[in-house]
Amino acid sequence: MPSPSAVGSDTQLQNLIELALKGEPSARDALLDHACDRLLRLTRKMFHGYPNLRRWEATDDVFQNAMIRLHRALADVKLESVRHFFNLAAVQIRRELLDLAKRHFGPHGIGSNHHTDGIPADDDGGSLAQAAEPSNVEDWSEFHAHVEALPDDEQELVNLLWYEGLTQEEAAQVLGVSLRTVKRRWHSARLKLHEALQRDRQG
Repeated sequence: MPSPSAVGSDTQLQNLIELALKGEPSARDALLDHACDRLLRLTRKMFHGYPNLRRWEATDDVFQNAMIRLHRALADVKLESVRHFFNLAAVQIRRELLDLAKRHFGPHGIGSNHHTDGIPADDDGGSLAQAAEPSNVEDWSEFHAHVEALPDDEQELVNLLWYEGLTQEEAAQVLGVSLRTVKRRWHSARLKLHEALQRDRQG
């Protein structure tokens, strides 16, 4: 059950979204300012999945760069709801983290000889099937790219269960669907990610 403060915050965010849709010039900046604390918490949660990257980058820098991406995206995307706003934010944060991982751990990256670990999500939002877990930084970058390629409803669910750390029950409430629907979408997403990683390993 959302707290009264969270409900009030979402109401204010929705009002700002409606102003942005009407073309109010300052609405985008106000939207980011109002959601700043929640966006920073989201960045920290997502950054936690890149332990070796944290050796080279600071959370605040990742956050600032992701917010620049989000500000640009808001100019091109017609927001529908608060839920849509935070899903868009998760996408932009993930893309920033992917680019940083490629920069640091690509062929010429300063961290390319370091191993990284991560913890994807299982049925309850904890860890993917062992066989689907990437074994190195390059594979992790591919994994996050495969998340980007999922259908919108499944990608949003991965955002909620893994990147935001919600339980399936909480995700069902946020999405306004049944727990059974969440389980079905999550099973489908896991299968797609597993098959994509297997193809990567087989070359």
